[in-house]
Amino acid sequence: MRTRKVSFHTVSCDICVNQKCLIKRNLSSSFVSNFADEKTEIQCKKGQQFIMEGAPVNGLFFILKGKVKVYRTGINGREQIVRLAKEGEIIGHRGFGTEEYYPIAAIAIEDSVLCYFSKDLLQEVLKKDASFTYDLMLFYANALNKSEARVKSLSQMTVRERVVDTLLFVNRKFGELNGFINLPLSRKEYADYAGTTEEQVIRTFSALKKEYLITSKGKKIGIVDVEKLKKEISEHNFYLDS
Repeated sequence: MRTRKVSFHTVSCDICVNQKCLIKRNLSSSFVSNFADEKTEIQCKKGQQFIMEGAPVNGLFFILKGKVKVYRTGINGREQIVRLAKEGEIIGHRGFGTEEYYPIAAIAIEDSVLCYFSKDLLQEVLKKDASFTYDLMLFYANALNKSEARVKSLSQMTVRERVVDTLLFVNRKFGELNGFINLPLSRKEYADYAGTTEEQVIRTFSALKKEYLITSKGKKIGIVDVEKLKKEISEHNFYLDS
C-alpha cells in the first residue's frame, strides 16, 4: 500500500502563519531553510486518506491548513482514534525512524492542505543540523509523555468521564463556532477517541443534555457549562491539549 498524494504549487515557509510549526521555528538555519524549499504541498478533500496503515514510511506531513484524524485499527477492525490534529502539527511521526511501515492511518476531516517532506530529505537535514534534531527530539519526548499520561488517566475514568474529557479536549483544542464545537464529529468518532462504544456516547450525550450541560444540532455539539464539566474530571487532573 502507498500513501495517496496530489501535488500542487507550494507556499513558502517564510510566509507561513503557523508559528509553532517545527520547520517554521527553525528557518533561521540554512540547512532547514534549504530543506523547506524541497517540500511538496498536498491538498486533501474532506474524507481523503493520505496515510494508510501498513504503508511504507516515506516521510512526514505538516498540516498547513485544516484538521486531521489519526487512527489505527484495533480488534475486529474497529478504529481507535489516537489523535486529532490541526494547523502546524506533525502527522506520520509515529512511523518515522526505524519503522518501515506506518503503524497509523490519517484522514482529512475537512478540506486540508499538507506540507510533505520526504524521509530521505529529512534524514539528511537531521544529520547536518543539531539544533533542528534536538527540537524534533523534544517534540517526540513531549508526544510520548502526553500519550502515557492519557493512557493512565483514561484507564481510571468511568465511561461518562471519558466522554466528558473528550468533549472538553475537542472544545479546548478547536474552539467554538456559533455556539458549537468547531469540529463536528460523529458519535462513533467521539466513541473511538474516548475508548467506548457509540451507544454509550449517545446515552451519555442524552444525559448531559437533560442536565443542561451540552446542546446539540445534528453532529454539532455545544458545551453549555464548561466549568461544571471540568469539575466532573477534576480529580484526574487531566487537561492535555493534544
